[in-house]
Amino acid sequence: MTNFDELIKKIVKPLVEYPEDVIINHGESDRFYEYYLSTNPSDVGRIIGKKGHVAQTIRTIVYSARISGEKRVRLIIDDGKSKNS
Repeated sequence: MTNFDELIKKIVKPLVEYPEDVIINHGESDRFYEYYLSTNPSDVGRIIGKKGHVAQTIRTIVYSARISGEKRVRLIIDDGKSKNS
């Protein structure tokens, strides 16, 4: 799964002002390998982009990378807003 970490970092780091704050965590569910992207709060807008176009493009690239097995890859961008609040 490390290859996806590197892929996401290579895409995201040139887009942000604080590349040292880019953090990738990952987990696994029944259907997905889940990658959680966290950045400096001031860079969240750069990652999401206008109307979410940048985020969608990043996800398209990551999702198009193939892995063996039945599970798919999912990228979750931490925008600082908790779904539980």
